[in-house]
This record gives sequence, structure tokens and C-alpha cells, in this order.
Amino acid sequence: MFLPSGLVRQYSLCGDPRNRTTYTVAVLREDRGRGGSAEMHDTAWVGRTLGVRGPRNHFELVDASSYLFLAGGIGITPILSMVREVAEREVDWSLFYGGRARASMAFVDALRELGGDRVHIHPQDEVGILPLGPLVEVAAPGTAVYCCGPEGMVSAAVDVCAEAGMSSALHVERFAPSSRSSSATPAGQFEVELRQTGVVLQVPSDRTLLEVVRDALPDMPYSCEEGYCGSCESRVLDGMPEHHDDILTPEEREKSDTMMICVGRSKTSRLVLDL
Repeated sequence: MFLPSGLVRQYSLCGDPRNRTTYTVAVLREDRGRGGSAEMHDTAWVGRTLGVRGPRNHFELVDASSYLFLAGGIGITPILSMVREVAEREVDWSLFYGGRARASMAFVDALRELGGDRVHIHPQDEVGILPLGPLVEVAAPGTAVYCCGPEGMVSAAVDVCAEAGMSSALHVERFAPSSRSSSATPAGQFEVELRQTGVVLQVPSDRTLLEVVRDALPDMPYSCEEGYCGSCESRVLDGMPEHHDDILTPEEREKSDTMMICVGRSKTSRLVLDL
């Protein structure tokens, strides 16, 4: 989404998947954030034309015999559209939704209308944090586990599913880089060829690949700059990328035909991108 200031931000679509005429997003105001959410809240949107690109899907709803949805805070936004979808199917599913307080938790009434007793609301000030371990432990074989929320919650879900032997069943979306991400410090110089543009650029050890690419392509989309949103995903034509993102699966990293250039670098002296 292109904001009037020029900022580009990525938001989860949380409307009815069957409604192809509108996009619905929910934005939590973060006064100590990087400015995007405050601009969304402070801008008069009625009658304004808003530029968008996409949508992209890095949090795909896979086919499964049952689903366990784990949401924390604003992490309910991508989960909501999934709940709308599975509610129409003849499959077993349940949602456990945590938040700091009931009054701050969005879409509670809509979720209960969709799922009734399949929906479990866990305000932290009333019942504590979500018991991720027990919830995963009792999941039936073949259950797909979806988790979105604060980084602490997502990391805990990763650990819990690993302990239960269910890592392959877990699907996560992050709003911040993982604590295990090694993307903070650029290292090693290399050159990048932008095949469509016809230029070859040097990427020094103290600059990110995204920064160098934007010297030649100022309109190159990006948002988080930390490897978790997917806005800068680029196709790799040649060379071996060095991945530092929180999006690609191990299989996608092994294939290495795409990368997030905000944090990714190159294992080879030359990298060729389809840009």
C-alpha cells in the first residue's frame, strides 16, 4: 500500500475472501513505530485514491483435515480471513485468540458469529497468556497450525511445535524480525546484475542489496527492511543468494530462485536478479 507521504506498507487482508470488490485492512496505531500506522490513522481517506500493489501471499492456507489457529493481538488480521474460509468447509477447526485486554481485541463479535464455541478468547488480564504447549500437544494428526502475533508468541509456537514434532505443520507470519534472524549486519562485497535494467552494481560490505538496487531503481518496492514482510522479494536468475529473511521455507531457500533483497546477500561473487 502506497501512503500519501511516499511510505510503502504491507497489511493483511482481513475481509471476506469471496468478496473480490473491496480490500479490508485493520491497522493498529503505533505512535513509537516508523510512521506508517500513525499516517493511516491521521489521514482523511474518504474520497482519496490509494495506490496498492499485489496482493502477495506468504501465509497461504493449505489444505488440511483440521486447523488450529493461534492469534495474538493484531495478529488476528490474517487469521480472520482464514477463519472465514474454513468456516465454509466441512473440516474441524478452532481458534485461540489472545490479547492484553478484552476491550483491545478486534473482531471478537465477528469471530464468535463465525465459529461459536470453536472460538476461544483469552484476554491476558483475565486468564493469562495462551497455553501454546497444551494446545499443540492435543492437536489431532494432520492438523495445520497457523500462528500470527507478537514475536515472543511466534517464537514460542516455533519451539512448542518443534518439541511436539510438528514443525512441518506450523505456518507463521511475523510483524517483526525473529530473534534468530542474522540479518542485522551486512557482510561481504559482491556485484549484482539487474538483468532487465542492464546495469551491474557493486554491493559494498557496509550497504544492503536493497539500498544499492534502489540507486538504479528508486521505485523498487520495500517496507520492513528487516526480512519479514516480503515487499522486496526478487527473482534470482543466477548466482547463489545468502538468505537472512523470516519468510522463505527451507525448501524455498534450497531452491534459491527468489530472495528478499532488504536483508539477503550473495554467496557468490556475482548475483543476477530479474529486475
